[in-house]
Amino acid sequence: MQIFTEHKAEEFLEREGFPVVQRRLFNDYVSAFNYAKRIGFPVVLKLASDKLLHKTEVNAVRLNVNSENFLREFMNLITMKIEKQGVMVQKFINGKFVILGIKKDPTFGHVIVAGIGGIFAEVIKDVSFRILPINKKEALEMLKELKGHEILTSYREEKIGVKQIIEVMLKISKIAKKYPEISELDINPLIVNANNANIVDARIVFE
Repeated sequence: MQIFTEHKAEEFLEREGFPVVQRRLFNDYVSAFNYAKRIGFPVVLKLASDKLLHKTEVNAVRLNVNSENFLREFMNLITMKIEKQGVMVQKFINGKFVILGIKKDPTFGHVIVAGIGGIFAEVIKDVSFRILPINKKEALEMLKELKGHEILTSYREEKIGVKQIIEVMLKISKIAKKYPEISELDINPLIVNANNANIVDARIVFE
């Protein structure tokens, strides 16, 4: 079994044509700050560690970091006594949170999961499932089955990110066929708005 945590998983997905948020891994403050200036404040800072599955539980994520508090937050993370690869500087994205993924069922094979994300995702568990592969119509049906599907269409007349979500779901369908050894894929979250969709965290397990 091989596990790709966030950094490796995002690189893998980006190579496969998935929309992944702008980000880069750093070990020194100056390079990190210059990159943050280039992509534009505010940014997100995350401790990159293969030992951490839930970074928020150990306060290893800093959201909405601006130029004034960048140094303090970066140093707080880089000096944490956790085995790490560095600190990820990531573009801050506004939008709706969606969970997408793959589970490999011993009976049915690859199953795609879609759900509403955000801080209550673990509690509410608003998800829908389909056996892969799926087409565009089935992807849309999955989203409509979600109890919170109105969240995706709540910005006036625009269907926020629905098209972009479906595009990612179809890419997931293709990747499951291309890499049958994937036993688990978690995209949590995919952040979507009227203009685009961005994967901001991911994890992949290979058999």
